[in-house]
Amino acid sequence: MKASERIRSDIEQRILEGTLLPGTPVDELGLIAEYGVSKTPVREALLQLQAQGLLDSLPRGGMVVAKLDVQELLHMWELMADMEGLCARYACDRMTTSERQALAALHERSAGERDNVRKWRETDLEFHEMLYHGARNPYLREAIMRIRARTAAYRMHAAGATGRLQASYSQHAMVVNAILAGDGPAAARAMVEHMSPGLDSREVTTLIVNLPKALLR
Repeated sequence: MKASERIRSDIEQRILEGTLLPGTPVDELGLIAEYGVSKTPVREALLQLQAQGLLDSLPRGGMVVAKLDVQELLHMWELMADMEGLCARYACDRMTTSERQALAALHERSAGERDNVRKWRETDLEFHEMLYHGARNPYLREAIMRIRARTAAYRMHAAGATGRLQASYSQHAMVVNAILAGDGPAAARAMVEHMSPGLDSREVTTLIVNLPKALLR
């Protein structure tokens, strides 16, 4: 892997994990020292991330993690929900029996994690990764992960603000049951519901008002 690609991938992962939040400056000199490279691969990586919409350039130079306004956030969230639904439908058609059983086992183990936000996030990502693999479409996963990275910080706050962990667990159960039954359309519907910010205007409003102003454009 080229140095620029490794740096780009690492920064994208930090944004996805919430280590780098929207509005956070990217330390170019720090990256040069961290990776032991010249300015060129770091600059290439930052330009790639800017092209993906993950970074914004500043008028006086330098880059920061891109912020979203509320409209952009909801548009991306809506698109991601539909893409995740498509992924669940593909996975329902293409997962092996052992993969379906592993998905069900993961869901069963996660029952005790509904009160632990950090642990639930880890399990939730593992759950979705199983479906990405089961869908057998790496391009769909790549597209989903880019939107996940751009919306990660906002979704983390929303999960805590709206108390959705129990609902998420129940929605995972609906996805698992549909996949075990071989019902692709039902799996897609359950996944779209799981990934949507809310089914009524009051929940969406609650989500928005609890987002820190510092994260919004």
